[in-house]
Amino acid sequence: MTQTLSSLHPNPGWAGDLSTNLSSPLAAPQTPVSDTVGKHCILELYDCNHERLDDEAFLRNAITSAAKRAGATLLHLVTHHFEPQGVTGLALLAESHISIHTWPESGYAAVDVFTCGDHTMPERACQVLIDELEAGNHKLTSFRRETPTAIADSERVPALAA
Repeated sequence: MTQTLSSLHPNPGWAGDLSTNLSSPLAAPQTPVSDTVGKHCILELYDCNHERLDDEAFLRNAITSAAKRAGATLLHLVTHHFEPQGVTGLALLAESHISIHTWPESGYAAVDVFTCGDHTMPERACQVLIDELEAGNHKLTSFRRETPTAIADSERVPALAA
């Protein structure tokens, strides 16, 4: 079976023009929502270890540990070290993603963890990163991503290619 992008989406089979729902980032969804697709965590890390924030190899290991602790499956990890400092990392998970952007000169890191499915716990990934980066302070905001009612109870089959 050839795997397509739609088969990797948490709701494969979404078809049609969704632009009416996406015309404004602040617009309310056109379709009522129910059922959780996944959980999204936004993590702000302050007063972190400056050396760790600038160490690409260290961050690769920390992200890998975070994914494992969350119960997620790491598919691919891409990182980039900036000159003179800072690292960006993106972990592609079977369940979605983890991203991190660091500012060593400020002791700050911005982290995004989104996981689909009931078997994952993104807060655990966040805790690993809090601990590994030795954050003096942090702010964690999490929310549930919901499935539109129109597709929540329907069979999810891949859309036919045009």
